[in-house]
Amino acid sequence: MKTIKFFVYMMASENNRILYIGVTNGLKRRVEEHQLNLKRGFTWKYNVKKLVYFEPFCYVEDAINREKQLKKWNREWKDNLIIKSNPDFHDLTSTIQSNI
Repeated sequence: MKTIKFFVYMMASENNRILYIGVTNGLKRRVEEHQLNLKRGFTWKYNVKKLVYFEPFCYVEDAINREKQLKKWNREWKDNLIIKSNPDFHDLTSTIQSNI
């Protein structure tokens, strides 16, 4: 059985107007960093704090390739992907298990 070690995730601003796509080996930790504004960057500048989508991966190469793919997508495709699993763009932070 393969172990999930990496995640591609999407964060949204409160009004869902701005999206951020990232990859991490610690989803809970990384989302908290965004929410606490620990680093001044894109998510800090645009107040992007809501986790709206994530995908698990076993291999970092697969996660990075998916992140690159999603970043090339137009906004409608990204929205449709999110809507399939999270139609109301709810913050999924509370659904993250503490060990991921």
